[in-house]
Amino acid sequence: MRIVGGAWRGKRLEGPGDTPIRPTTDRVREALFNILNHADWAPPLEGARVLDLFAGTGALGLEALSRGAKRACFVENNFQSRAIIRRNIETCGAIGTTKMLSRSVTRLEDIPVMTGGPFNLVFVDPPYRQGLIEPALTSIHEGGWLAENALVITERDPREDAPRTPEFTSHDERRYGDILIAFLSYEG
Repeated sequence: MRIVGGAWRGKRLEGPGDTPIRPTTDRVREALFNILNHADWAPPLEGARVLDLFAGTGALGLEALSRGAKRACFVENNFQSRAIIRRNIETCGAIGTTKMLSRSVTRLEDIPVMTGGPFNLVFVDPPYRQGLIEPALTSIHEGGWLAENALVITERDPREDAPRTPEFTSHDERRYGDILIAFLSYEG
């Protein structure tokens, strides 16, 4: 795994090893960020405040920082994954621009001040086929984690149903093999 674009392009990231996480592949991350760079409905990456939920290795949030995001907050409740994220943050030299929280994404409650939010770019990449996207979206909405007109990007198995949350409107969906990426605008 590596950073595929921006200031840290080519920097190697620690992968999941024996942990039960499934990081977004380099190819899919590159396609996702190309869409973000060219879609008129996407917020600019430059200066973005990024929330990486179910962060795993931290690759999505670190990729955003590499491409000009201002801050990234990683939320992960698996201790092995948090250790990997910490090492990847150190590898990229991103300690001053990141925050990591150990919480259940589906029960975030009110946003803590120290996170650097509210966030205008959010990645939601939960374990597949566990029905976690909808509760995660509800959690970040109800807890005040989202800036006005935030863009939320979800990743799921194409066989999973799309979340039904009235605060979010779909812009686009893209399929990459057994991965479905959806781009949602926050209307809250």
